[in-house]
Amino acid sequence: MADIIRLLSDSVANQIAAGEVIQRPASVIKELVENAIDAESTKIIIHVKDAGRTLIQVSDNGKGMSPTDARMAFERHATSKINSAADLFAIKTMGFRGEALASIASVAEVEMKTRRHNDELGTFIHISGSELITQETASTSAGTTFLVKNLFFNVPARRKFLKTNTTELKHIITEIQRVALPNHNISFSLYHNETPVYELNAENLRKRIVNIFGKNVNQSLIPIQSDTHLVKLNGFVGQPKYARKTFGEQFFFVNGRYMKHPFFHRAVMQAYDKILPHDMIPAYFIMFEVDPATIDINIHPTKTEIKFENESMLWQLLGAAIREGLGKFNVAPSIDFDQEGSIDIPIAPKSTDGIQQPTLSIDPDYNPFESHKTKATHYTDSSGHKNTENWESLYSENTENNQFLIQTENEAVQANFTDTNINTSLEQGRNILLFKNKYLLTPVKSGLMIIDQRRAHQRILYEQLMIILTNEEGVCQQLLFPQTLEMNKADSTLLNSIIEDLNIIGFDIREFGPDTFIINGIPGFLDHSNAKSIIESTLEDLKSGNLNIKEKAREQIAISLAAASSIKYGQHLSQDEAGRLIDSLFACQTPNYSPTGKTIIEIIQLDEIERKMK
Repeated sequence: MADIIRLLSDSVANQIAAGEVIQRPASVIKELVENAIDAESTKIIIHVKDAGRTLIQVSDNGKGMSPTDARMAFERHATSKINSAADLFAIKTMGFRGEALASIASVAEVEMKTRRHNDELGTFIHISGSELITQETASTSAGTTFLVKNLFFNVPARRKFLKTNTTELKHIITEIQRVALPNHNISFSLYHNETPVYELNAENLRKRIVNIFGKNVNQSLIPIQSDTHLVKLNGFVGQPKYARKTFGEQFFFVNGRYMKHPFFHRAVMQAYDKILPHDMIPAYFIMFEVDPATIDINIHPTKTEIKFENESMLWQLLGAAIREGLGKFNVAPSIDFDQEGSIDIPIAPKSTDGIQQPTLSIDPDYNPFESHKTKATHYTDSSGHKNTENWESLYSENTENNQFLIQTENEAVQANFTDTNINTSLEQGRNILLFKNKYLLTPVKSGLMIIDQRRAHQRILYEQLMIILTNEEGVCQQLLFPQTLEMNKADSTLLNSIIEDLNIIGFDIREFGPDTFIINGIPGFLDHSNAKSIIESTLEDLKSGNLNIKEKAREQIAISLAAASSIKYGQHLSQDEAGRLIDSLFACQTPNYSPTGKTIIEIIQLDEIERKMK
């Protein structure tokens, strides 16, 4: 039998490695920018076209490479970062395995120009699909510039699974955020189709956070710091009132490298315990500086998962640092003795003439053990004389109080029953019970029907929105006072991608400057006047959605907008409102389920009720 095991060719091996390292255009940018940081660059410029499908260009002013190093950099596992296995536990650079450039060159056309600062001429290299096309001397500026064209041109299956330009650009922005936050001493610029997305100067961490996520985040940042022999920890956490329901502003970094760490995330959430609802997530930007020998960063191809030697102790230190920061923020404000409008404290007069000693009025006939006996009809005034005037009113008042205090057992039960927020009024022949301001209960022939009022309203709004989006006939209701939206670049990009559909529905939203929008009107069928919160909630919901196909995108917008605009749990409905809600629900095409597939209606059969009552 012939031998069947053989070595893979370099091009196939590189494409397999690319499947782990290069997942989308954002992965290419991550690897090239990390190489630029390792080259001690102080300025990095990124240009992308069509969200990286057509072109990715990364330029830096780093050290550059010699002609030999420039060619060797594209060989698999060729690296200047490590020499032995022991070096894996002393890594201080972003890259070290030598897979990035080889993987990129195997699935794209790559051109590189590089020159060291002391050299007069540089090197130009062109590689396509792992095949060297050209290497020659060239005139270029100091540093390195990469051009990556036609990503996945030779792997059509991988290219087919790329998402829309909006989604891919969102991933690129996320990668830039992850690398720009810990390297705030480096200048970063990102341009998409020649339009600036980020232009970040070298600055401190707080300014870098504000410039990336918008001015609104500045007032929510609480600094934290801890310096021990195990870890130097610093950064910022967000105030509880600025927390959101989705992820987006949660960042851990260790030795300047972004990492995902669910264990440390739980430590953050525990520090916010009892001051934050369980479904809300605070913002945090936390930097760890540890001995490289105490961590292992080589457990995942993208190097975003890191194993710590002292995880439990770091958990405690992280939680303590956050609680200390929150405690400092919530302390009582200090007294300012220089403030205007100080309190005037009256000065006692020198003479005590005319000041009368206070007197005490008592009832000498009062007996606390004779509660059944009518109180005395007289009382002692300030001069010590008994006053028996208006005794009838005293008796009448006392009698009314006694009657109020005496309550029958049935009345007590009725009072407790009323506290359960159940409305049992009957209107137009229909019984609708409002239970806990969450469910509507109404009898039907087969038993008792329970309706979730929030999900029912979501279904009604969703079908209305889909009709409007299909017919493109939304009616706008102008706001008396337009509302301004300021947001970070990722949210701004997402809103720009759906603004056309929002305006079709009936919104009137216009760009008002960089990452700023103005809301002039809302759809006429929405009773909710807080347009800003509706848009923000819609964006938060869309962040976890998959906006791939236009029809699916519109459907997702309708789902998210219905969820943001629907009545909330705890909102009281009148009998008229409850009746209209039920009528509108059963006029829908699919009244049984919410737009996200959750149950709206549940019927408890009469047989089941009678069985439980036996």
